[in-house]
Amino acid sequence: MNLSVDIARRILEASKQRARELRSPVSIAIVDAGGHLVLYERMMSPYGWATSNISIAKACTAVMFNQSTDSVAQWGAGIPGFASSMAEMSHGTFIMAAGGWPIRMGGATIGGIGISGGNAPGRDDEIARAGLGALEAAEPPIPAQLPLPQPEQQQHSRPYMQPSSSYPSMPPTHPAQSVPAYNNPPVPSAAAGNAPSSAPLSKSRISGTEQSNLACTHYLVPEEQPYNDQTNLPSNDNRSGGQQ
Repeated sequence: MNLSVDIARRILEASKQRARELRSPVSIAIVDAGGHLVLYERMMSPYGWATSNISIAKACTAVMFNQSTDSVAQWGAGIPGFASSMAEMSHGTFIMAAGGWPIRMGGATIGGIGISGGNAPGRDDEIARAGLGALEAAEPPIPAQLPLPQPEQQQHSRPYMQPSSSYPSMPPTHPAQSVPAYNNPPVPSAAAGNAPSSAPLSKSRISGTEQSNLACTHYLVPEEQPYNDQTNLPSNDNRSGGQQ
Protein backbone atom coordinates (compact mmCIF):
# COMPACT_ATOMS: atom_id res chain seq x y z
CA MET A 1 0.00 0.00 0.00
CA ASN A 2 1.30 3.43 -1.01
CA LEU A 3 0.76 6.76 0.71
CA SER A 4 -1.70 8.72 -1.39
CA VAL A 5 -2.18 12.48 -1.35
CA ASP A 6 -5.66 12.07 0.13
CA ILE A 7 -4.33 10.13 3.10
CA ALA A 8 -1.49 12.62 3.57
CA ARG A 9 -3.93 15.52 3.48
CA ARG A 10 -6.15 13.88 6.08
CA ILE A 11 -3.18 13.49 8.41
CA LEU A 12 -2.02 17.05 7.81
CA GLU A 13 -5.43 18.58 8.53
CA ALA A 14 -5.73 16.64 11.83
CA SER A 15 -2.26 17.86 12.86
CA LYS A 16 -3.13 21.45 11.99
CA GLN A 17 -6.32 21.24 14.02
CA ARG A 18 -4.40 20.08 17.08
CA ALA A 19 -1.77 22.78 16.58
CA ARG A 20 -4.49 25.47 16.52
CA GLU A 21 -5.97 24.11 19.72
CA LEU A 22 -2.56 24.32 21.39
CA ARG A 23 -1.85 27.74 19.79
CA SER A 24 1.41 26.40 18.49
CA PRO A 25 2.06 27.19 14.80
CA VAL A 26 4.37 24.50 13.39
CA SER A 27 5.78 23.14 10.18
CA ILE A 28 4.30 19.79 9.02
CA ALA A 29 6.06 17.47 6.59
CA ILE A 30 4.75 14.11 5.29
CA VAL A 31 6.93 11.74 3.26
CA ASP A 32 6.32 8.34 1.66
CA ALA A 33 8.06 5.03 2.42
CA GLY A 34 11.09 6.10 0.34
CA GLY A 35 11.55 9.42 2.16
CA HIS A 36 10.18 11.53 -0.70
CA LEU A 37 8.19 14.59 0.25
CA VAL A 38 4.45 14.17 -0.40
CA LEU A 39 2.90 17.11 1.44
CA TYR A 40 4.26 20.04 3.40
CA GLU A 41 2.82 23.12 5.09
CA ARG A 42 4.30 25.83 7.28
CA MET A 43 1.80 27.48 9.60
CA MET A 44 4.18 30.22 10.79
CA SER A 45 4.64 32.35 7.65
CA PRO A 46 6.44 35.37 9.17
CA TYR A 47 9.17 33.32 10.83
CA GLY A 48 10.36 29.77 11.47
CA TRP A 49 12.37 29.26 8.30
CA ALA A 50 14.53 26.58 10.01
CA THR A 51 11.54 24.46 10.98
CA SER A 52 10.95 23.51 7.35
CA ASN A 53 14.10 21.37 6.96
CA ILE A 54 13.83 20.05 10.52
CA SER A 55 10.27 18.73 9.99
CA ILE A 56 11.35 16.98 6.77
CA ALA A 57 14.36 15.45 8.53
CA LYS A 58 12.13 14.14 11.34
CA ALA A 59 9.74 12.48 8.87
CA CYS A 60 12.64 10.86 6.98
CA THR A 61 14.31 9.63 10.19
CA ALA A 62 11.05 7.99 11.35
CA VAL A 63 10.78 6.11 8.06
CA MET A 64 14.48 5.23 8.04
CA PHE A 65 14.37 3.45 11.44
CA ASN A 66 10.64 2.61 11.43
CA GLN A 67 10.15 4.11 14.87
CA SER A 68 9.63 7.46 16.49
CA THR A 69 12.48 9.94 16.41
CA ASP A 70 12.27 10.23 20.18
CA SER A 71 13.17 6.52 20.48
CA VAL A 72 16.05 6.96 18.02
CA ALA A 73 17.37 9.87 20.08
CA GLN A 74 17.30 7.83 23.29
CA TRP A 75 19.39 4.88 22.09
CA GLY A 76 21.43 6.84 19.51
CA ALA A 77 22.74 9.26 22.12
CA GLY A 78 24.89 6.52 23.65
CA ILE A 79 26.76 5.85 20.37
CA PRO A 80 29.70 8.25 19.83
CA GLY A 81 29.61 9.95 16.45
CA PHE A 82 26.31 8.33 15.47
CA ALA A 83 24.33 11.54 14.87
CA SER A 84 27.02 13.30 12.84
CA SER A 85 27.80 10.28 10.68
CA MET A 86 24.12 9.56 9.92
CA ALA A 87 23.46 13.23 9.07
CA GLU A 88 26.40 13.17 6.65
CA MET A 89 25.35 9.93 4.95
CA SER A 90 21.69 10.99 4.65
CA HIS A 91 22.58 14.45 3.28
CA GLY A 92 20.91 16.29 6.14
CA THR A 93 17.71 14.20 6.34
CA PHE A 94 18.57 12.67 9.72
CA ILE A 95 17.97 14.24 13.12
CA MET A 96 17.63 13.03 16.70
CA ALA A 97 14.73 15.05 18.14
CA ALA A 98 11.17 14.23 19.15
CA GLY A 99 8.34 15.02 16.70
CA GLY A 100 8.66 12.35 13.99
CA TRP A 101 6.53 9.18 13.65
CA PRO A 102 6.14 6.46 11.02
CA ILE A 103 2.79 6.21 9.23
CA ARG A 104 1.45 2.64 9.18
CA MET A 105 -1.56 1.11 7.50
CA GLY A 106 -2.46 -2.58 7.67
CA GLY A 107 0.70 -3.30 9.64
CA ALA A 108 2.99 -1.84 6.91
CA THR A 109 4.94 1.44 7.04
CA ILE A 110 3.82 3.64 4.15
CA GLY A 111 5.43 6.95 5.17
CA GLY A 112 6.34 9.31 7.97
CA ILE A 113 5.29 12.60 9.54
CA GLY A 114 7.53 15.28 11.04
CA ILE A 115 6.54 18.28 13.16
CA SER A 116 8.85 21.16 14.09
CA GLY A 117 8.35 24.53 15.76
CA GLY A 118 6.38 23.62 18.87
CA ASN A 119 6.52 26.29 21.58
CA ALA A 120 6.71 23.82 24.51
CA PRO A 121 8.55 20.58 25.28
CA GLY A 122 6.73 17.57 23.82
CA ARG A 123 4.44 19.77 21.73
CA ASP A 124 5.80 18.52 18.38
CA ASP A 125 5.28 14.88 19.39
CA GLU A 126 1.72 15.54 20.53
CA ILE A 127 0.74 17.22 17.26
CA ALA A 128 2.24 14.41 15.20
CA ARG A 129 0.32 11.75 17.17
CA ALA A 130 -2.91 13.70 16.64
CA GLY A 131 -2.46 13.35 12.89
CA LEU A 132 -1.86 9.60 13.19
CA GLY A 133 -4.97 9.26 15.34
CA ALA A 134 -7.15 10.58 12.51
CA LEU A 135 -5.71 7.93 10.19
CA GLU A 136 -6.36 5.14 12.65
CA ALA A 137 -9.98 6.25 13.09
CA ALA A 138 -10.58 6.23 9.33
CA GLU A 139 -8.93 2.83 8.76
CA PRO A 140 -11.53 0.04 8.35
CA PRO A 141 -11.56 -2.46 11.17
CA ILE A 142 -9.95 -5.83 10.64
CA PRO A 143 -12.65 -8.53 10.42
CA ALA A 144 -12.51 -11.07 13.17
CA GLN A 145 -11.30 -14.46 12.07
CA LEU A 146 -13.36 -17.42 13.08
CA PRO A 147 -11.41 -20.23 14.74
CA LEU A 148 -10.58 -23.09 12.46
CA PRO A 149 -12.41 -26.33 13.24
CA GLN A 150 -10.21 -28.71 15.10
CA PRO A 151 -10.14 -32.35 14.03
CA GLU A 152 -12.12 -34.53 16.34
CA GLN A 153 -9.99 -36.85 18.35
CA GLN A 154 -11.10 -40.38 18.85
CA GLN A 155 -12.07 -40.95 22.44
CA HIS A 156 -11.71 -44.32 24.05
CA SER A 157 -13.77 -45.59 26.92
CA ARG A 158 -10.61 -46.65 28.70
CA PRO A 159 -7.92 -44.03 27.95
CA TYR A 160 -4.27 -44.60 28.83
CA MET A 161 -4.84 -48.38 28.79
CA GLN A 162 -3.80 -50.83 26.13
CA PRO A 163 -6.33 -53.39 24.91
CA SER A 164 -5.87 -56.69 26.72
CA SER A 165 -4.90 -59.70 24.64
CA SER A 166 -7.31 -62.62 24.58
CA TYR A 167 -5.75 -66.01 25.24
CA PRO A 168 -7.40 -69.43 24.64
CA SER A 169 -8.61 -71.24 27.69
CA MET A 170 -6.34 -73.94 29.03
CA PRO A 171 -7.54 -77.54 28.72
CA PRO A 172 -8.65 -79.18 31.98
CA THR A 173 -5.98 -81.11 33.82
CA HIS A 174 -8.37 -83.99 34.65
CA PRO A 175 -11.35 -85.33 32.70
CA ALA A 176 -13.47 -85.13 35.83
CA GLN A 177 -13.14 -81.32 35.84
CA SER A 178 -14.81 -80.89 32.45
CA VAL A 179 -18.18 -80.44 34.13
CA PRO A 180 -18.66 -77.05 35.82
CA ALA A 181 -18.54 -77.04 39.57
CA TYR A 182 -21.92 -75.37 39.96
CA ASN A 183 -23.63 -78.34 38.21
CA ASN A 184 -21.99 -81.06 40.31
CA PRO A 185 -21.76 -81.32 44.09
CA PRO A 186 -18.30 -82.02 45.51
CA VAL A 187 -17.57 -85.70 46.08
CA PRO A 188 -15.22 -86.45 48.97
CA SER A 189 -12.32 -88.76 48.20
CA ALA A 190 -11.07 -91.62 50.33
CA ALA A 191 -7.93 -89.81 51.31
CA ALA A 192 -9.68 -86.60 52.35
CA GLY A 193 -12.35 -88.10 54.64
CA ASN A 194 -13.26 -91.17 56.61
CA ALA A 195 -16.24 -92.09 54.44
CA PRO A 196 -15.37 -94.37 51.49
CA SER A 197 -15.72 -92.92 48.02
CA SER A 198 -18.08 -95.68 46.97
CA ALA A 199 -20.61 -94.92 49.73
CA PRO A 200 -23.98 -93.98 48.30
CA LEU A 201 -25.23 -90.47 48.90
CA SER A 202 -28.28 -89.99 51.06
CA LYS A 203 -31.38 -89.26 49.05
CA SER A 204 -32.56 -86.80 51.65
CA ARG A 205 -29.67 -84.46 50.84
CA ILE A 206 -29.95 -84.55 47.04
CA SER A 207 -32.67 -82.77 45.20
CA GLY A 208 -34.25 -83.91 41.95
CA THR A 209 -32.13 -81.61 39.83
CA GLU A 210 -28.93 -82.72 41.51
CA GLN A 211 -29.89 -86.39 41.04
CA SER A 212 -30.39 -85.80 37.31
CA ASN A 213 -27.02 -84.13 37.09
CA LEU A 214 -25.36 -86.95 39.00
CA ALA A 215 -26.91 -89.47 36.69
CA CYS A 216 -25.20 -87.86 33.71
CA THR A 217 -21.85 -87.34 35.40
CA HIS A 218 -19.13 -89.89 35.85
CA TYR A 219 -16.37 -89.31 38.34
CA LEU A 220 -13.06 -91.04 38.21
CA VAL A 221 -11.85 -92.04 41.66
CA PRO A 222 -8.39 -93.56 42.00
CA GLU A 223 -8.37 -97.16 43.17
CA GLU A 224 -7.37 -97.84 46.72
CA GLN A 225 -3.95 -99.36 47.18
CA PRO A 226 -3.24 -101.85 49.97
CA TYR A 227 -1.00 -100.51 52.66
CA ASN A 228 1.37 -102.30 54.98
CA ASP A 229 0.78 -101.80 58.68
CA GLN A 230 4.46 -101.63 59.53
CA THR A 231 5.98 -99.44 56.89
CA ASN A 232 2.82 -97.66 55.72
CA LEU A 233 4.03 -98.28 52.17
CA PRO A 234 2.21 -100.03 49.34
CA SER A 235 2.70 -103.79 49.62
CA ASN A 236 4.85 -105.34 46.95
CA ASP A 237 5.22 -109.06 46.77
CA ASN A 238 8.30 -108.83 44.57
CA ARG A 239 10.65 -107.19 47.07
CA SER A 240 14.38 -107.10 46.55
CA GLY A 241 16.11 -110.26 47.74
CA GLY A 242 13.05 -112.47 47.20
CA GLN A 243 12.19 -112.46 50.95
CA GLN A 244 8.69 -112.14 52.23
